[in-house]
Amino acid sequence: MVTLTINGKEHDLDVPEQMPLLWAIRDVVQLTGTKFGCGMSLCGACTVHLDGEAIRSCVTPVSQADGKDVTTIEAMSDDEVGRRVQQAWLDLGVAQCGYCQGGQIMSATALLKENADPDDDQIMEAMGGNLCRCGTYNRIRQAIHRAAGQEEDQA
Repeated sequence: MVTLTINGKEHDLDVPEQMPLLWAIRDVVQLTGTKFGCGMSLCGACTVHLDGEAIRSCVTPVSQADGKDVTTIEAMSDDEVGRRVQQAWLDLGVAQCGYCQGGQIMSATALLKENADPDDDQIMEAMGGNLCRCGTYNRIRQAIHRAAGQEEDQA
């Protein structure tokens, strides 16, 4: 038995301790905003926060999350920084297909909570593990600047 607190709600799950956190979130708890991309921690589509840190849920066993706070994309509208990031994404039309965007938003939110005023290099470093097949990287960077209160319009 593993106890996960996901988006502030406690869940007692009877799952194998080595089950990837992603599958517990999606298949057991039925929160499907976190996506499966590569299964090897290479694309970032599965990014969630574990005690505030952006992690890849596809390679994180549920046992590592036992007793910790897990936050998924579904809870970003309840978070001040998450709301700013989501609004910047909407304002700038960042998403195209949208598949990776939950993970992108989770990584961007974690970045801004750690560094409220990142420069381009810091953004590139923090977001480097998140892949976007549609290539919206310039808009992602611009949206992070906007969410940080930096109103420079870089496209």
